[in-house]
Parts: sequence; C-alpha cells; structure tokens
Amino acid sequence: PEAAALLNLSVALADPSGYLSAHWTPATPLCSWPRLSCDAAGSRVISLDLSALNLTGPIPAAALSSVPHLRSLNLSNNLFNSTFPDGLIASLTDIRVLDLYNNNLTGPLPAALPNLTNLVHLHLGGNFFSGSIPTSYGQWSRIRYLALSGNELTGEIPPELGNLSTLRELYLGYFNSFTGGIPPELGRLRQLVRLDMASCGISGKVPPELANLTALDTLFLQINALSGRLPSEIGAMGALKSLDLSNNLFAGEIPASFAALKNMTLLNLFRNRLAGEIPEFIGDLPNLEVLQLWENNFTGGVPAQLGVAATRLRIVDVSTNKLTGVLPTELCAGGRLETFIALGNSLFGGIPDGLAGCPSLTRIRLGENYLNGTIPAKLFTLQNLTQVELHNNLLSGGLRLDAGEVSPSIGELSLYNNRLSGPVPAGIGGLVGLQKLLLADNKLSGELPPAIGKLQQLSKVDMSGNLISGELPPAIAGCRLLTFLDLSGNKLSGSIPAALASLRILNYLNLSSNALDGEIPPSIAGMQSLTAVDFSYNRLSGEVPATGQFAYFNSTSFAGNPGLCGAFLSPCGGHGVATSAFGSLSSTTKLLLVLGLLALSIIFAVAAVLKARSLKRSAEARAWRITAFQRLDFAVDDVLDCLKEENVIGKGGSGIVYKGAMPGGAVVAVKRLSAIGRSGSAHDDYGFSAEIQTLGRIRHRHIVRLLGFAANRETNLLVYEYMPNGSLGEVLHGKKGGHLQWATRYKIAVEAAKGLCYLHHDCSPPILHRDVKSNNILLDTDFEAHVADFGLAKFLNGNAGGSECMSAIAGSYGYIAPGTHYGPPPFSVFTKIWMQIIGEYFQF
Repeated sequence: PEAAALLNLSVALADPSGYLSAHWTPATPLCSWPRLSCDAAGSRVISLDLSALNLTGPIPAAALSSVPHLRSLNLSNNLFNSTFPDGLIASLTDIRVLDLYNNNLTGPLPAALPNLTNLVHLHLGGNFFSGSIPTSYGQWSRIRYLALSGNELTGEIPPELGNLSTLRELYLGYFNSFTGGIPPELGRLRQLVRLDMASCGISGKVPPELANLTALDTLFLQINALSGRLPSEIGAMGALKSLDLSNNLFAGEIPASFAALKNMTLLNLFRNRLAGEIPEFIGDLPNLEVLQLWENNFTGGVPAQLGVAATRLRIVDVSTNKLTGVLPTELCAGGRLETFIALGNSLFGGIPDGLAGCPSLTRIRLGENYLNGTIPAKLFTLQNLTQVELHNNLLSGGLRLDAGEVSPSIGELSLYNNRLSGPVPAGIGGLVGLQKLLLADNKLSGELPPAIGKLQQLSKVDMSGNLISGELPPAIAGCRLLTFLDLSGNKLSGSIPAALASLRILNYLNLSSNALDGEIPPSIAGMQSLTAVDFSYNRLSGEVPATGQFAYFNSTSFAGNPGLCGAFLSPCGGHGVATSAFGSLSSTTKLLLVLGLLALSIIFAVAAVLKARSLKRSAEARAWRITAFQRLDFAVDDVLDCLKEENVIGKGGSGIVYKGAMPGGAVVAVKRLSAIGRSGSAHDDYGFSAEIQTLGRIRHRHIVRLLGFAANRETNLLVYEYMPNGSLGEVLHGKKGGHLQWATRYKIAVEAAKGLCYLHHDCSPPILHRDVKSNNILLDTDFEAHVADFGLAKFLNGNAGGSECMSAIAGSYGYIAPGTHYGPPPFSVFTKIWMQIIGEYFQF
C-alpha cells in the first residue's frame, strides 16, 4: 500500500526534472528507492527526503497521509506554494522531523502543530508565513530544534516559548517583524545552545534572565532596536562562543564581566553607541578569532596585548571610533591575522614590523589617522595581501617596491594624502594584480616609469597633486582596463601621447595643471568611452578637436592654454588688422580707402542675404519631428524645455541624460544624442538607430519603456520613463549600497535576467544587448529592475542600425556582458548578473 501511495505521490507532485518518475518504479523493491528509508524489518517507510527537487504546487497532503508511519519528512528547498495542510497533522502522528524550509508556503502558522507530540525537529523558516506565533507552540515536550526565521511573522514573541524545556536551538530572526522585546521567560530554556533573533524588529533591553542560559554557545541579536547598557549578566554565560549584538542602540561601556567569556571566538558590537575604552581583557580572551567594534565612540587605544593570548585572531575591525595611541605590535603573534581595519581614528606612530610582516594578512586598512614614519618595504611583499589602505596619514619617505619581490595579489594600493617623496619606483610593474593605484597629494617626483604599463588589471590611477615630471610614458596605454586616469597638478611636460586613444574603456582623463605642450591628438577625440576630460592650464596649442565626445565638453576643460583655439575657445586664425594714423593719409589714399570700404559693405550685404537664406534652410533642418510609441500628454516644446544643465542626471558614451517634469505632472528621462557624426556616416549616430529599432518594437516589464523620440537633422532625443532610484551601479556604490538587502539584490538579478531572456529568446529576431552592466540596469520606485541603454544592441538576423558597433567597446572593466558574443540560456544570464552584483558589492 505504501508503494502505491508513493507512486501516486510522484504523479501528484509537479516534478519538472522527472526524478521521481524515473527512480520510483514498481519494478524495484520499495525500500531500495532513493530518497526514502524503511524500518529495520523493511516493511514500513519511516523517512522521506524530497528536498531540492524544484517541486512545485501544493503539498500533497492526501498522498502523504497514506504513509502514516513516517518519522522524518523533508520537503525543504522546493517551490511548494500552498498553506500548511491540516491533513498532515491528523495523519502523521508519529512524525519527529518535519522540514519545510525554503519554500513559498503562506498563511498563518498552524496552531494545531503541537498535536504532533513526538516532534523533535521543526523547520518552517524561509517561507511566507504571516501572523503571530501561536501560544500553543509552547506545549511541545520533546522538541529540540525550532526554526521560524525568514518569514513575515508579526506580533509579540509569546512568552510560552519559555516552556520548551528540551529546546536546544531557537531561530526567530530575519524578515520577521515582531513588536516588543525579548520575553524574560526565554531564560528558562536551560538546555538552549543557540538563540538567533537577528533582524526581527525587537526592541527594549536585553532581559537579565538570559544569563540563566548557561549552556548557550551562540547568541545572535544583531540588526534590531535593542537599547540600554550591555547586560553584565552575559558574563555568566561561560559556554558562549559567538556573541553578535551589532547594529543596535546599546550605549555605555563593555562590562568588566565579559572578561569571564574565555570561550569567546566571535565578538561583534559594531554600529552601536558604545563608549569608554576598549578593555584590556579583550586581548586576554584566548580563543578570540573575530573582533568587530567599528562605528562606536570608543576612546583610548587598541589593547596593547591584543593578539598575544588570542593566537587564533583572524579579523580585527575597530574603525570609525575615537581611538588614539599606537598600533599593537603583536596583532599577528599567532600568524593567522587576515584583516586589520582601524581607519577613521586618531592613531599615531609607525606601522609595527610584526604587522607589516604578517604572512597571513589579506587586508590592511589604516587610512584617516595620524600614522607617521615610513612604510615598511616588506608590507608590499606579503603574498596573500589584496588591499592596502594607508591614505590620509602623515607617512613619509620613499615608496619602496623592489622589483621581483612585490606581491602579485595586491589589488588596491591607497596611499593618497600623505608625505611620501622620491620617485615612483619601477618595481611598481610587479604589482600585476593591481586594480586601483591611488597616490594623489604626496610629494612624489621624478619620471613616471614605463613599467606601469605592465599593470594589465589596473582600472583607476590617481597620482594628482605630486611633483612628477618628464613625459607621460606611452607605455601607460598597456593598461587596457583603465577607466580613470588623473595626473593633474604635476610637472609633466612634452606632448600628450596619441597611444592613450587605445584605452578603449577610459571614462575619465585629467591632465590639467601640468606643462604639457603640442596639440591634443585627434585620436583621443574618437574615444567613445570618455565622459569627462580636463586639459586645462597646460601649454597646449592648436585646434581643439570638435568630433566625438569632445562635442559634449565645455571650455573649462581647455582653459589656461593660450595657444588653443577652436569651438569652445577663440576662433583659429588672425584676430586683427594693423592700422596707421588715419589723419596722415593723402586725399587720394583716403578716397581709395572709402571706396574700398564701400565695396566691402556691398560684399557684406550680399553675404548677409545669403546667410539669411542659409539660416532659413537651417531652421527647416532644425524643425522637430516627434514620434510617440504611446499616448503622450506633452509636446516637443515641453521636452526641449528640459535640456538645461541643472537637469543633467547622467553623461555617458552615448549621450547626455536630462530629467524633465512635464506639464501634466509626469516625470521623464530625456537622452540627447547627435543624429549624424562629423563624418556624415549613417552608422556614426552613437547608437541612436540601434536603440530606436530595438526599443520601438519591444514591450516587457523589465525593459525600460521608450515613450517616444523627437528628431531633427542635428539632434535626436529619446524620451524614457523616469527611474527614481537611478541605476543599480549607483545604488551599489553609493550611500544606499549598504542598505540594499540581499533579497532585493537577488530580486533585481532575477528581473534583469528576465529582461535579457526576453531579448534573447522571445524577440524576433533575437537581440543581443552587448553592454549589460550594473549602470545599465535602472531601478524604479520599488527597486524593480529595467534593462536600459540599447546603444550597442545587435540583431542576430540582418544588419539593422547599430549592428556594426564595435564589440571592443561593449561592457566595462571587470565584467564582460552576457550577450556580447552569444545568447546564453536564461540561467546563465541570471548567474552572470548575480555574480556582477556580488562582485561589485565586495569590491565596494
């Protein structure tokens, strides 16, 4: 009978992989079927594990009820979307393990669940259950594991949970939003080992009764609104290993009783309002591995003995406090330190040799202090080191990078605003993994070594405000991934190397306030990736190119170069005519001069008539034509009124974007493009044809909606729906990035993948976007993703619009667009976008 019931179950379940129908067959003995186990006699099925099979639909309660002797049922990590079936409670009376984690179950938590009196393990987390926790959940007599985290539960946490005398693990946090505080009754759970109530909206003080949980090894209360002083009673929890009270409103000092927590491995108190000194006993906790105290108001110094007793110490973060004193010398005594962050304090003294020679170190961030002395050369030889931040200090001496010895793993070197002097060493070419080189506002001198061109991963270089002299080495063009280059405020001389034009994804170029001479290479004007340049205050001469991106720059980018002329400056050519004293001329000469002036007047009059006719033709050329893809409540004049400098919200390789408020209250985004390039080529239109041909024919929830476009013979305007939250790139790397929850990031990745999937698989012909990146994923009010910027779009059939755009300029540093070469399957699209979000998050 159970075999028949399970066969019916395999039919009732929506099993997209066909796993059950392929492996559960009448031809094989029941107890040999995978995903189940029988009792010792081989007559009854007692365990059923259907986890992670992507099963959908409601939970088949009727079929499961025909397997009445089940003791363990695992349906986790599927897509079941019903409410909890009451039939399971009535039929599975012998159940001991019930795991429904990570499904899409909804509705209230079943109040009758405690009727399953034998239940030992219950996991209902990661669903969408709502309402309050039933008070009946305090009735189980054998339960050891209870997880209700990751739902949408509200109300108060019932004090009846304190009656679960056998409970060892309790998980109530994440996405729930309870009111009130922690019930003191939880202090009666004497066998409790783990208590996780993180990020669930609780407030008030931590009840001292929790000190009775002497078996507790993990207490997670982070990301709530708990306040008051840290309870000294926590010091009585001798078994405690992991304590996370971060992101709350705790005030006062760290209690002296915490010195008794000798088993502590993780202590997270960051983002509170704690004050006073960091107690010296913190350095005496022998098992400490992670210490994070950042964003508080701690004063005094970092405990001098930190790292001596704690030989397993891996992560220390005391940044953004009010600490003074010198750095501890024994932080890496155990040889396991990976991360040390102390930026944003008032620490002084030098960098200890023990820290600079720590072989396990991966990240050191000591910026924004008053550190002085020289930077130990051995710091740059640490083979595991990836990030060095020592900016905004008082460090002096030379930058010692010995060729052949520097670490290839260093990805960021941030030393700006110090007092470093001497040349930039040729050994810098050994930092082959370097992505950011920030040396601005020091006293570095000498010539820039050509070895910098060996840094193939380099994306940002800022050496502004130094004393670097000599010519700009053409070898810097070897940094193919460079997007930001600032060498302003130095003593560079010679000409601007034309090789810079080979930096195909360079966005920002600043060479101002140097002694550069010669002309601006015309090839640089052809760099479509440039969004900002500054050549001001040099000795440049000749005509400023007016093609390509240079058409969008203003005169401030070229000021302070008397020899320059062109579109933004004075006209090229002669500026005046030498004259003599009119009174000294003879009568005949005066007559000839008057006749000459009369002839010139006639010529000017004829020219004026011709000019008037030309202006008339130009006016006709500038006549606007507007094409709407839906009903519009505004006219082309309303769109033109938006094209003001104060309305600019973005500039890119394909144009300038303005925000515009229409008379009816609608807010739109207007992208301004040039209709035809200087060369006159129909394909030289900065992606306009591709974008129109693409957006004009598609409609999808997750693709930015083109409302219409206006055009004349000189300018093209694209009118889009406005996205209030800007681009994903701005959110990830801006002030909001730290508050963008992982659930939202995941949702954005899925939605963007849906948009690309539509382009790749549902359009006819299929379309490749060719420039998918976080800056081209726009977010509306609800952070819903919309794929945007089709300037590089390419149809897989035919040769429409921008299909001849160069693939070399598609994508951005550190990421290749999923649609650059092939149309990947939907899961691949999702995976690449998701990895982009994760990669940018951790890079930030």
